[in-house]
Amino acid sequence: MAFWGDLGDRIVGAPSILSADFAHLADEVRRARDGGAELVHFDVMDNHFVPNLTVGPMVAESLVNATDLPIDAHLQMDRPDSLILDFIKAGVASISVQPETVRHLHRTLAMIRAGGVEAGAALTPTTRPETLEYAIPHLDFILVMSVNPGFGGQDFIPEMADKVRRIKELYDLPVQVDGGITEATAPLMVEAGAQVLVAGSAVYKGNPVDEMRKIIAAGRGASG
Repeated sequence: MAFWGDLGDRIVGAPSILSADFAHLADEVRRARDGGAELVHFDVMDNHFVPNLTVGPMVAESLVNATDLPIDAHLQMDRPDSLILDFIKAGVASISVQPETVRHLHRTLAMIRAGGVEAGAALTPTTRPETLEYAIPHLDFILVMSVNPGFGGQDFIPEMADKVRRIKELYDLPVQVDGGITEATAPLMVEAGAQVLVAGSAVYKGNPVDEMRKIIAAGRGASG
């Protein structure tokens, strides 16, 4: 299931399941979808690269079978190569890895794409966009983290809007943003060039239908 290649100029909302109720995960995703979400952001944390520990391929496969939205797996972990094939088998639509943890980024991206899955690179707040220069032909999207990786509910880092702007100056790829995205910060990122707005705490703090709809509307309102 392609997503990034068909994105065009659209502004899209995506719930981060990190902040969802895992006892009712399919329902939580369904409610965000009813609010207009077109992608599900699936954070994988390993208690090594980040202090948190979350979910793996088995949960991803269950979610793939429970929703018609594409699943976007973000591997916030050391040694992501060890799980990439499992996530491909689980049926995810895209996988992003942290260049900071990958020994041979070209090889990792090639492995993702060879499995028929779209590939992304996720940059922590202090990782420079220029580090991706020679990886661009092998990427389908870039993820800019607007908080430090590892936890939901963190405050938005304002300088990340400038980082998105710099990436759009350098590279012709869609940009996804994740971290502190709310009705207030979504327009800042869209104005800078972001297209996919990942929101967790802001979506699941209340009614996901209403909160997702507000964030998408705020982002699209800034795109003109």
